[in-house]
Amino acid sequence: MRRAAISRPLILLAKLLPAVLAIWTAASAAQAQPARKVPRLGYLAAVSATADAPRLEAFRRGLREQGYVEGQNIQIEYRHESQDLTRLTSHAADLLAMDIDLLVAVTSNAAVAAKKSTSTVPIVFMGVTDPISAGLAESLARPGGNATGITNVAAVLTGKRLELLKEVVPKLVHVAVLWDPRAPGSIPQWEASQEPARQLNLQLYSMKASSPDDYAMAFKEAVKARSAAAWITLNPVANSNQKLIAELAIENKLPSICARADYAENGCLMAYGPGYDTEGKDGARYVDRILKGARPSDLPIEQPTKFELIINLKTAKRLGFIIPRSVLNRADKLVQ
Repeated sequence: MRRAAISRPLILLAKLLPAVLAIWTAASAAQAQPARKVPRLGYLAAVSATADAPRLEAFRRGLREQGYVEGQNIQIEYRHESQDLTRLTSHAADLLAMDIDLLVAVTSNAAVAAKKSTSTVPIVFMGVTDPISAGLAESLARPGGNATGITNVAAVLTGKRLELLKEVVPKLVHVAVLWDPRAPGSIPQWEASQEPARQLNLQLYSMKASSPDDYAMAFKEAVKARSAAAWITLNPVANSNQKLIAELAIENKLPSICARADYAENGCLMAYGPGYDTEGKDGARYVDRILKGARPSDLPIEQPTKFELIINLKTAKRLGFIIPRSVLNRADKLVQ
């Protein structure tokens, strides 16, 4: 009887031992595995941090929606450059030296600098006017290299912006176009303006400027050339000097149209183009797909499908200008 009593705990221990060993083995294996690497992004923007703030906030919000929390399961290193765009390549090299997994490039200038700096690290770009002519991709459907992302179709919409100017200023003939010959995204906007201008019987004045120091004289020369309105192309220097441009346009009595909502919010009379919110979130979606294994060469470059018309009524009042009701009724937002 005593022998049977002693054997029961031994039998129970024998039954439990495999389970205990399994738990111990799993715990040991988990401790032996290296911690999962936190992805690190480089963020290179050819625009001031202030001007980039709306897009960057939308991008961060998009990352959160994809499950990424900055500082926890994703790290981001930032470089903003608006003073000397020749530094972009150096900034890109700095970011690449940090062993980043992906490089986000904002504006055509930054994307071109990123592309020149690496052919292996994936690049997601935003705010690029024409990725094909900039040499960033072989086609929109099949980029074919290490870069993909979102185009702002700024050049495609030039005709619509000139139409709006003509509608607001019915007798308009001479239009000044502020563009930067050093900005790969600005050049196609100037070139794409030519044919719509001919169709609308408009004569364009080339208002070239590559520095904010050039703006005051450029506007004076545009007025001397009988310009009665201005179309401001998207480019890094203009992006970082929106209020200055808006004030110069008002001082010279030129109703202006720009390509993005923040320009109108900063004093441009009108703006027509895609919004930051969608662009930022789409950029985050591309980042997520690439971090999960997709190749940039296989991800088609997307074009926006929603566009906003913003009108600044305060600027209209300062110009002594009345916006036609037909245009006001189509506005998505009025700045008052």
